[in-house]
Amino acid sequence: MEEKIRKVAVVGTGLLGTQIAIQATCFGYEVSAHDPDEGSFNRVQQNLKASMKISGGEPIVPMEDWKKAANKVKFCKELEEALRDADIVIEAVPEDLELKRKVFERLDALTPRGAILATNSSSIPISKIETATARPERCLNIHFYGLVRGMNMVDIMGGTKTTAETMEGGKAWIRSIGCVPLTVKKEILGFCFNRVWRAIKRETLYMWAEGFVDFRDIDRGWMIFTGMTQGPFGLMDNVGLDVVYDIEMVYYNESKDPKDHPPEALKAMVDRNELGLKTGKGFYAYPDPEYSRPDFLKG
Repeated sequence: MEEKIRKVAVVGTGLLGTQIAIQATCFGYEVSAHDPDEGSFNRVQQNLKASMKISGGEPIVPMEDWKKAANKVKFCKELEEALRDADIVIEAVPEDLELKRKVFERLDALTPRGAILATNSSSIPISKIETATARPERCLNIHFYGLVRGMNMVDIMGGTKTTAETMEGGKAWIRSIGCVPLTVKKEILGFCFNRVWRAIKRETLYMWAEGFVDFRDIDRGWMIFTGMTQGPFGLMDNVGLDVVYDIEMVYYNESKDPKDHPPEALKAMVDRNELGLKTGKGFYAYPDPEYSRPDFLKG
């Protein structure tokens, strides 16, 4: 049976949730969004504009269409209103397992029985969340990247009872919004490309925190090697260092391996509210980070 997805609901309008809502709207879907912080959707859009200016990136769709789509997203003060008649729900709340389970319990109670429930988690497998619902066969991991910078890849992974129909429906929807599904065939923490990116984060954070290399030189090397306009530390600043720390803790809590614990130096930055672009200071100072200057690569 072919999935019929017409309405999309996004719960959590942080950095990625906002991008997902706008992206889906660009491709003709009716999109509603909800966040307890009613100002988040508009505030994040301003941060995204700053991020694009710094990185030189562009959305997958023309910028003019992106701006028009942002105005069409229906932001709902009440969760019930956002979920009404939804065919697929993308949860994009902070990376906390218990929080996500509580959210999924509410999604299950308020969303039509046939709807797909997906988490945009950066690391937590849906198998740890699905039991909060009465529909584990309709649950998925659907993890997005920087849509506003043209990163049109999406990790997709099922849980212990996800049906082939649900997986195919999820992949078809991902393709329908201009993105490429990266299918994970067997459960693994971190999914597909995000696990690759996580390995880079862990190694570069270790090298910086232990004083082996200045983070700027790591970024310079990365930028020269890949041709990208940002290195790992610039990218982490854009994600938010609090988000980075929470994701690293998910890996540590799974393995209990001391090597997986994020550096205390990173935790100290989070405690000082030095979270990156969204607070004006992280590894770099914003809105004019060093890596965006013409002479940065000269060292």
